[in-house]
Amino acid sequence: MRKLILLLTISILIFSCSVNEKPVFVAVKNIQLEDANSKTLTLNANAIFQNPNDVGGSLKSDAISVYVNDIKVAQISSENFKVPAKKEFTVPLKVKINTDSILKLKGTDAIGSLLNSLLSKKIKVQYKGEIIYKTFGFSYSYPVDETEMIKLEF
Repeated sequence: MRKLILLLTISILIFSCSVNEKPVFVAVKNIQLEDANSKTLTLNANAIFQNPNDVGGSLKSDAISVYVNDIKVAQISSENFKVPAKKEFTVPLKVKINTDSILKLKGTDAIGSLLNSLLSKKIKVQYKGEIIYKTFGFSYSYPVDETEMIKLEF
């Protein structure tokens, strides 16, 4: 009898903490130029999600490319991010770009694009790729494609 009660209790706990639906991807917001100097550009953005489930999981953002003025300049690679249960949460997307790598790009008009941005005091930044959510063997990818014009301040 004790084993039956224990088995029923464990079953109820497992089935009550189920993954009803995937977390909702809200948007990528607050794309900002955190730091700019002669050697690097540091960009920040926040991917915002809402998790309606009783259980958490993990997110990974290895497949996001960063474009500056339509030129691919970096790939974001991050540690697994722990997803809280029943909450809205933010995943930071931070990337450092070496300015030398932009200038060395062949087959593109990187120098002209960079000079144009300096004159107009604006750069076009795009985050494009996917963020992957995993929990209990369940996996889902969220497409990300967000573009913003960032003002340069000297």
